[in-house]
Amino acid sequence: MAKIAFLGLGVMGGPMAGHLLKAGHEVTVYNRTASKAVDWVAARGGSGAPTPAAAATGVDAVIACVGADSDVEMVTLGDNGAFAAMHEGTLWIDHTTVSAKLARKLAEIGEPQGIHCVDAPVSGGQAGAEGGTLSIMCGGSRRGMTLAEPIMQAYAARIVHCGDAGAGQQTKMCNQLAIAGVLQGLSEALHLAKRSELDLDKVFEAISGGAAQSWQMDNRWKTMAKGEFDFGFAVDWMRKDLGLAIEEGADTGATLKLAELVDSYYAEVQAMGGARQDTSSLVRRLEE
Repeated sequence: MAKIAFLGLGVMGGPMAGHLLKAGHEVTVYNRTASKAVDWVAARGGSGAPTPAAAATGVDAVIACVGADSDVEMVTLGDNGAFAAMHEGTLWIDHTTVSAKLARKLAEIGEPQGIHCVDAPVSGGQAGAEGGTLSIMCGGSRRGMTLAEPIMQAYAARIVHCGDAGAGQQTKMCNQLAIAGVLQGLSEALHLAKRSELDLDKVFEAISGGAAQSWQMDNRWKTMAKGEFDFGFAVDWMRKDLGLAIEEGADTGATLKLAELVDSYYAEVQAMGGARQDTSSLVRRLEE
């Protein structure tokens, strides 16, 4: 079993760190809002640390699941950041969805110091984190993956090594692009069905068994029809992720017109007060 520092105890990080503890690892947690770390330790066990550096001292692996590029830079390279405290041979796993540029930057800084870096964004949402069934797309060296995979198995159903540093983040961008397109299509299908005064249950029964079937349809069709949008991953976060993908597209010469269009639609949902609603709230701009 490993000594692990876990940085970030939000709706994803908290359950993931809990799975590590249940698997028998020795877990030290850090959270920017210190009271959340105190509450986590009181409820689950393990120990807390006042800074990322303190959490990372003397451990085998440091794992982060925070918010955005700036948050990752703060916990790694900022004042009292983890990288300064990590000894040679320590593993760095970042589950935050960030830019591929940052993932490569951390690997360029960490690897010469003997820090094995794996960028490992996840898919599966809060339910996947709580159930330990996340899909993880990884970038980094083979040595880093060899060290990381046994640890990540505590909360993952699928782990795929997609390439060198940054490849995990680029794969997550592809994931978010695919989700955005499906949700826009699903929103328009539901909207047409309503305007046509069709029986929505019958429409779902008819089309969910064929080529139109998707996870989003199976899990969000009925809640979208009811106007229920409290199912985890928020519009604010989707816009962040689409922004990363659009930026990567500009850097690589990829044409991402649908991403740009759906991103503008999510901006409308934000303006309607839906910033913290889940991504299926995309249908609101058609219904309202």
